[in-house]
Amino acid sequence: MTRTVTVGLDGSPESRAAAEWAAREAVLRSLPLRLLHVRRPAPAPAAPQAEAWRSMPSETAEGLRLRHPGLEVTHEQIDGLPYEVLTSAAEDAELLVLGSRGLGALGGFLVGSVGLVVVARAGQPVVLVRAGEQAADEHEPDPAGIPSAGTAYRPVLLGVDADRPHDAVIEFAFAEAQRRGTSVRAVHGWALPPYYVYGLAAAPEAYHDIEREQAANLTRVLAPWRAKFPEVRVVEESFGGSPSVRLVEASAESSLVVVGRRTRRNPLGSHIGAITHAVMHHSAAPVAVVAHG
Repeated sequence: MTRTVTVGLDGSPESRAAAEWAAREAVLRSLPLRLLHVRRPAPAPAAPQAEAWRSMPSETAEGLRLRHPGLEVTHEQIDGLPYEVLTSAAEDAELLVLGSRGLGALGGFLVGSVGLVVVARAGQPVVLVRAGEQAADEHEPDPAGIPSAGTAYRPVLLGVDADRPHDAVIEFAFAEAQRRGTSVRAVHGWALPPYYVYGLAAAPEAYHDIEREQAANLTRVLAPWRAKFPEVRVVEESFGGSPSVRLVEASAESSLVVVGRRTRRNPLGSHIGAITHAVMHHSAAPVAVVAHG
């Protein structure tokens, strides 16, 4: 079966932004786009509302075809619980795209409960797109300082755990950068063990040794990917501290943020991780969450 870029569609502004982003991504990947409208079991709506719900996927598909000539777009409606249907659909897709609920008080995503559950359970990469996201937002400003779809793409921002690197996450970011003809900005934050803190107070020069060691570790982790994607320029950033704040800040100058989620199932369910959770909720750019073992 042909893999697709699949997007969850419910007619909201955020899902429409997700559909537009997914269409652009499908063009970059030379893949079909699948619009999936999930209808939660409920009493039958009034006739005008029911007609609007039935026609929404086909109208959205037609608009995307007009704006992206040559893109194959299919649409379907499935009855069921959204998180169950979308999680299942992700397994048959190359990429699943969902809308956020817009901008919150802190300037980032308000990720709904469905999105959180799907991200935590899906085995394939899931991309969250905020309401209002436009093609120009992914590009560098033009000479007048205005983002334009005619300029180069902004970098792909990658959160790297250099101590426990995961190939799926790193490769996803490099492949996305290659498709966009842009660079990868790799951010690695590290923390000192508690027993180091006291020793560094007496020998502060040792901190610089650790800085150099961590920076060299990041370079080592990325070396194979530089070789595999030689045309992708890489900017490395290693620093002491949590990477979540730095990733959120840098997201405003990025076309896409790529972070990982450990595949871990137990009786209490799956977990997203504190850094990924923070980036999902506060990033100014679309966020790709890539599951890894």
